[in-house]
Amino acid sequence: MKILVINNLLEKKHIDRIKSSAKELGGEVSFYNSPSDVPQSDYDADIIYGFAPAIVGTSKTLKWLCVPWAGVDSLMEPGYFANENCLLTNSAGSYGVSIAEHMIAVTLVMMRRLNEFFAETWSGKWLYPRSQKSLKNSRVTVLGTGDIGTTFAKRAKAFEPASIIGVCRSGKSSESVYDKVLCVSELDKILPETDVLAMSLPSTPETQGILSRKRIEMLPEGAYIINVGRGSAIDEEALAENLENGHLAGAALDVFQKEPLPKDSKLWKTKNLLITPHVAGNMTLDYTKDKNVEMFLEDLKNFADGKPLRYLVDRKLGY
Repeated sequence: MKILVINNLLEKKHIDRIKSSAKELGGEVSFYNSPSDVPQSDYDADIIYGFAPAIVGTSKTLKWLCVPWAGVDSLMEPGYFANENCLLTNSAGSYGVSIAEHMIAVTLVMMRRLNEFFAETWSGKWLYPRSQKSLKNSRVTVLGTGDIGTTFAKRAKAFEPASIIGVCRSGKSSESVYDKVLCVSELDKILPETDVLAMSLPSTPETQGILSRKRIEMLPEGAYIINVGRGSAIDEEALAENLENGHLAGAALDVFQKEPLPKDSKLWKTKNLLITPHVAGNMTLDYTKDKNVEMFLEDLKNFADGKPLRYLVDRKLGY
């Protein structure tokens, strides 16, 4: 069992854990900082934890690719894997804490208008109080009730919102944090009753353009939108217009249709729009790195024991 770990963000403790587990399971592991560092002699690996498109696209013997991030839409193209039977897992369960904290942070920045205070105090102005809003008694809709959406909902619950409604493909969730869970087909019904719309959807044919102009305009005046899933889910032109005309009180985007966001994009100067450069997740927290490695090692044991992988991606669903 030949294993390649391609990740320059791991710490010594993570490397030691992987080495120890691989040895116990009879595996041989090599570590590289980037795909370009991998020599041709290691292109015959059985397992990759990281990302190496050249190997994935040419190796007929690669049995399992574990990517250390959540979104896998870029890997769904037909023919991407030279071995179509190669197993694919992601690390979606490791980013909930990081991204949920980001979502709470930008929600509070918008509702308490902290971005305005920051901008003006940085320029040396002393401001007087102005009207603000609160998560308390707000109606929160979580579009995408996976690990990220649900971790956000649990944290938002502490702020005593009037309701937290989940919306997902199945219309079902075992999580008690939601007052109600609806199918995506019922999204239009709940949008007019939403003060904060939190989006954490993967990119699939069903989610592309899901927040259309029509649906943005269904939100009540003064609503807020947060998107940490994929930029393809939102009509950016319509979002900008509804921020500029005051229909929406604010939006916070961490993901965009084109990344990096082009310098000439009108979004840079759109009123009441918070922009972050796809940094809500990433392996920037110690917790995220620890959990990421823990998930890989859990499935490494499953793989060695011939058991189903717990974090297997469904290629048909795209997540």
